[in-house]
Amino acid sequence: MIITRIFAHRVELPLCEGSYHWSGGKSVSVFDSTLVGVETDTGHVGYGEVCPLGPFYLPAYADGVRAGLKELGPHLLGWDPREISQINERMDAALKGHAYVKSGIDMACWDLLGKCTGLPVCTLLGGRYGEKIRLYRAISQEAPEVMARKVVAYKTDGYTRFQLKVGGNPDTDIERIRAVRAMLDSDDRLVADANTGWSQHEAIRVVRAVRDLDVYIEQPCLTYEECLAVRRATDHPFILDENIDSLSMFMRAKADLAMDAVNLKISKLGGLTRTRQIRDLCVSLGIAMTLEDSWGGDITTAAIAHLAHSTPEHYRFTSTDFNSYVTVSNADGAPMRVDGYMQASAAPGLGITPKFDVWGPRLVDVF
Repeated sequence: MIITRIFAHRVELPLCEGSYHWSGGKSVSVFDSTLVGVETDTGHVGYGEVCPLGPFYLPAYADGVRAGLKELGPHLLGWDPREISQINERMDAALKGHAYVKSGIDMACWDLLGKCTGLPVCTLLGGRYGEKIRLYRAISQEAPEVMARKVVAYKTDGYTRFQLKVGGNPDTDIERIRAVRAMLDSDDRLVADANTGWSQHEAIRVVRAVRDLDVYIEQPCLTYEECLAVRRATDHPFILDENIDSLSMFMRAKADLAMDAVNLKISKLGGLTRTRQIRDLCVSLGIAMTLEDSWGGDITTAAIAHLAHSTPEHYRFTSTDFNSYVTVSNADGAPMRVDGYMQASAAPGLGITPKFDVWGPRLVDVF
């Protein structure tokens, strides 16, 4: 089996809530997602999805995905997509950096491997642990009372873990954390995620002001060094996200005892292959994980589900169902939330079938 074509389409994913706001005044109402196909000489096709949260969040943007695929595609024609480590080495040799560009191809190759073997991707990634995957709900940054009301509403949908978007005015953020925590049960989990939005002194102010509350602190500042200083100034459980963009950065953070849990985003790390590598190290080292991506629709949600379901339950802090945040479905067969949980498909590969009628025009076609 060899790769004969790599193509990509664009699809817009409007948000169910109309807009999504996080630190620094950043917001989005429609996501620009790239749907990737890897076609072979046997007629098998694998699919992936890459959906950056916008160029103002991580070093990734939607048009960059498509431009990168045009650069990478010719270097992969004629190679066996089932030999995924070789594909990743080939991509790294052809294009330095730009991990997010490679993610959709890597995801599609796992989908192909599953289809060829008749196995779901979670089985190929290590096996299916447990019956379901616990989900969190991200709460867009708004007034404290509005965020508290939204948490109450999402609790009725079965969610028990919440990622509160803070990283704005410290006094308002303190109110946000207090207002939402007051709405939760003792066994619910609350993460105050600043998405790099606080300066070091602001972050330390906030963590000291909520010292009496049961809350996790996630990525308070932009730089790793600032986050480490905040980590050493608080006894709250601490999560790193944006700074963990490579295996070497993860190992540095582990050596510094910089985190109790880590947020692993598939596209930020370059695909399922690279994410699995760090996932397995987390299991060996005893670090809990949020397993997700920057954003996406049904195909991304399927990939998240397979990665999470193949992770021992004790180390799964949480994941998310991005396809429930948007109004457009881009594939059939993706996991759907039931009472705050989801399950990876038992069908071969990612278990999805593209809805080509909602896919936009083909913007990349390498053959």
